[in-house]
Amino acid sequence: MGQGRLPARRGLGCCILVLLLLLGGSGSPGTTSPPRGPWAEEEGPVPEGGPWGRARYEAVKKHLEAVGALSKQYWQYVVCKVWQEGCEEEEKEEGRESSPIPSWGFPLLGQDYLEILSAWYCSFSKCCETGDCRIINNITGLEADLSGQLHGQHLAKEVVVRAVQGFLQSPQPQKALVLSFHGWSGTGKNFVARMVASHLYQDGLKSDCVRVFVSLLHFPHHTYMDSYKAKLQKQISEILQRCRQALFIFDEAEKLHSSLLDAIKPFMAHHNTKGQANHQRSIFLFLSNLGGNTINEVALDFWRAGRAREEISMEFLEQRLWLELQEAAENGYAHSHLLRENLIDVLVPFLPLEYHHVKLCARDAFLARGLPYTEATLDKVAQMMVFVPKEEKLFSAQGCKSVPQRINYFLP
Repeated sequence: MGQGRLPARRGLGCCILVLLLLLGGSGSPGTTSPPRGPWAEEEGPVPEGGPWGRARYEAVKKHLEAVGALSKQYWQYVVCKVWQEGCEEEEKEEGRESSPIPSWGFPLLGQDYLEILSAWYCSFSKCCETGDCRIINNITGLEADLSGQLHGQHLAKEVVVRAVQGFLQSPQPQKALVLSFHGWSGTGKNFVARMVASHLYQDGLKSDCVRVFVSLLHFPHHTYMDSYKAKLQKQISEILQRCRQALFIFDEAEKLHSSLLDAIKPFMAHHNTKGQANHQRSIFLFLSNLGGNTINEVALDFWRAGRAREEISMEFLEQRLWLELQEAAENGYAHSHLLRENLIDVLVPFLPLEYHHVKLCARDAFLARGLPYTEATLDKVAQMMVFVPKEEKLFSAQGCKSVPQRINYFLP
């Protein structure tokens, strides 16, 4: 099959090349192309295979290597995206028979066209060592996705978007942005952290500029805290040196040892822009269950008073949350320098989820898998959850955490 596809593949390459050549004198959009006359006057006609063609080819070849070996990989990628089934056969045949791209093609591509190809290539493949070329900072998309997919969290939606947007728009921040997410399990803390990563970086959590730490996974043994501390500082330093904008996520922050919190304090502290390391574009997200009871009590009080949960203000809830954290006993996170020295910019409360919020989570889970559902099915999923307090049965004890797994019971 690979043999039969070969002429068509070459035809595709020729078509793309012809389109580029037809644009020959226009340059990239919005730019003025340099005159071509001096080349002809300076070099004159040169026989095929002459020194002029070879020199130009070598010059362009170096440029192509700098943008990710576009010369061969570019054509191979385009062809294989169209005829995937024959790619493996052709790769085997390349060892026996080579068919290089004609050297006369590349000198005809000007600098502007190479930049266009480079930008297109980098849209689907890594082309820089730092990962900075894949920073997207899509605040509009973040706001839209949180509005449509984060249920029952009017405070978190507003606060997170406003804080991240303000930080990224600040020309010269004096410290890292530090947000502390608080609430019961399953209320959306990890979901929001993933959304932030996916809308600031094209590769999301897989980006070289994003690092996730889970307390019990990465720092399980107290006897090795000195080693953990050194490794943590090293990893953060390396990422900050490599990336102009970095994101660090600490899950289960309430379980972080106080020495680890002290170790990362310098990376979040206020600093001058002169003579100090550049940490301005680093964002720290701490995810914690601390304060969940206080948040739930406030939500329950509003419900008992007949008031909508949307009436809960950030000012009222944040003040109650600060008081609980300051009074928390024997907790390293609550008593760390992060709180005492006001290094945390915002405490972000996540409210407990009610019955109709769980139904919305179930709906999203069905839609994500392309499965049909009915209102009755959504009710059945929600009814499988445990609701508290015992009398009112108002809030889901697990939030939406196990909903995606529970819809498996209702598959055809």
